[in-house]
Amino acid sequence: MRIELPEPSAAEREHSATLAGFIRNEITAKGPLPFSRFMELAMYAPGLGYYSAGKTKFGAAGDFITAPELGSVFARCVARAAAPTLRELGRAAQMLELGGGSGVFARDCLRELAALDALPQQYLLLEPSADLRQRQRECIAAELTADIAARVHWIERPPEDDWSGVLFANEVLDALPVTRFSLHGGEIFEEHVIDAGEHSFATIDLPADSFVANAVLHLRRDLREDLPEGYRSEVLPQLPYWIQAVCGSLQRGLALFVDYGYARSQYYDPQRREGTLIATYRHRAHDDVLSRVGLQDLTAFVDFSALAEAGVGAGFRVAGMGTQADFLIANGLDTVFAQAFAAAPDEAARYAVSQQVKRLTLPAEMGEKFKVMAFER
Repeated sequence: MRIELPEPSAAEREHSATLAGFIRNEITAKGPLPFSRFMELAMYAPGLGYYSAGKTKFGAAGDFITAPELGSVFARCVARAAAPTLRELGRAAQMLELGGGSGVFARDCLRELAALDALPQQYLLLEPSADLRQRQRECIAAELTADIAARVHWIERPPEDDWSGVLFANEVLDALPVTRFSLHGGEIFEEHVIDAGEHSFATIDLPADSFVANAVLHLRRDLREDLPEGYRSEVLPQLPYWIQAVCGSLQRGLALFVDYGYARSQYYDPQRREGTLIATYRHRAHDDVLSRVGLQDLTAFVDFSALAEAGVGAGFRVAGMGTQADFLIANGLDTVFAQAFAAAPDEAARYAVSQQVKRLTLPAEMGEKFKVMAFER
């Protein structure tokens, strides 16, 4: 797709060039990089990657808007979904949020949990970005009462000790580095990135190793019809290990994942021949995923069938899956909307609340594109 994109500033171009040089050095040392490694560096290279550096990501000044950034409605409904589990587990209950964004979800969720008398003993934020951790700290300190803010703690890795409570992840899975594969002459290939010279990158296909090939063979066996010659898409062979790492110590409770994606049969539709990978730069989605490294978000849709398999493999039961709209409606959207509408100070604020709910629920917006999957143990 050809999209007119705004020009980066001189500082942004310099930052991107530094990260591109870092990636080229690894290509020089190791040869063509699997696309998953390229995406990992582009997104998470220390101090340089998109999520590791200080670039604004969320809101009008960033590259995209997530549900919590629209307003408090989304977080309040999630809090209502979590509250029964937290109350049942009692004083030892914890809540863990993966990737806390700007901190507004934690703020709004904790406020609602307090109103529902369901505050967890601790609210843990697992955030890899030092810049985002600082923004979260400022948000929590400035906008929550001291007694509630004292429950918030930042951790660098998933809990190793057994714990009970609720794990929540909004738009985390779509940012995991994906493996790109293609099918040629009955063989499975993996997409790699090479240095194309003149400060650019290109891709080549190399025979897939057994780890990637087995992951692709598994999904092909599960499809109603095989994929056509030349088909290209993504797979997350590391997903079972990732789920075990982040959820394995959760012994009792609920895990909620919200993201955009499909069931496997829809994800790997034969007509979707180039996969779902996209780049987003200043609210414009495009397919030039090798450019503007460190300045643009890279994401792929989620195979929710793979997520269900990974969760069950980690010892959880799938408690349910549905659209974001259905999830919000089932968890008090009408009440939350009525309260927010009544509390709005003027007509402009009431209009903003109405628009927020529309963005969250309409099929053409986030309502059906985003899915919610719940696991319990």
